[in-house]
Amino acid sequence: MKLGYVCTNYNNSAYTRVAVDTLLKIPGHDCKIVIVDNASDKENVEILRGIQKEFSSVDVIYSPNNSGYFSGLNAGIERLRMNYPDLGWMVVGNNDLEFPKDFIDNIEGKLSHFSTFPVISPDVVTLDGEHQNPHVIERISKVREFFYDVYYSNYYVGMLMLKLASLMPSLSERTDEQQWRVARPIYQGHGSCYILGPKFFELFGKLWAPTFMMSEEFFLSKQLQDKGFKVYYDPGVQVLHHWHASLATLPGKRRWQMARDAHREYRKYVKVLG
Repeated sequence: MKLGYVCTNYNNSAYTRVAVDTLLKIPGHDCKIVIVDNASDKENVEILRGIQKEFSSVDVIYSPNNSGYFSGLNAGIERLRMNYPDLGWMVVGNNDLEFPKDFIDNIEGKLSHFSTFPVISPDVVTLDGEHQNPHVIERISKVREFFYDVYYSNYYVGMLMLKLASLMPSLSERTDEQQWRVARPIYQGHGSCYILGPKFFELFGKLWAPTFMMSEEFFLSKQLQDKGFKVYYDPGVQVLHHWHASLATLPGKRRWQMARDAHREYRKYVKVLG
């Protein structure tokens, strides 16, 4: 199977090396990789240059500016499609992933799904065994949407809500991920990893990226929904996720501000009332 992988990188190139190494160690397949560096510091850029020298199938885009997550992925998608126009399947997402040895074989075994669904969302498992998919099976409730608005109304209010949620997890946590064993069409897949098939590229040239970062799960689901499609979640394809590694260098308030800005864009399309 000929497969592409596109990821973004920002000041955590050691994770990128792990992702590249585990993917390229899978035997019997042809993998092409594009890393989009979002203006990392010199130390992390040097690590990327080393990866590029070590692996001939790895290309790196050194962006002078941080273009964000989906916009960065789009730059990599464009590069891969330009260099390998016959590439039909593409893994896109975070750089803090590890790929098991059966990852590509399992995708190959699911190719029938790609004739129906443009995007496959895999079973994303954290280092401590938490399953992060299916992210959202059905639409989010109005009550939860209301609490999102309160959370993003003020940083300190949001931090208080997080503290209260940690004290009462049974009231705040969703249970969608507990159904990770069931393959099905879903509303939103976890944003760390998607598999784009030929139907995606028949319909779209790139990912819809109206925000710098955050809420990508919704914008992809809406992009598909507008064409009459859904994301398909398949637990038969699994990746390991070093959760929050891509955001570890960002301060808490800055992370909240990016999420607030994305929420404001999201609210243009999903209304709490009406």
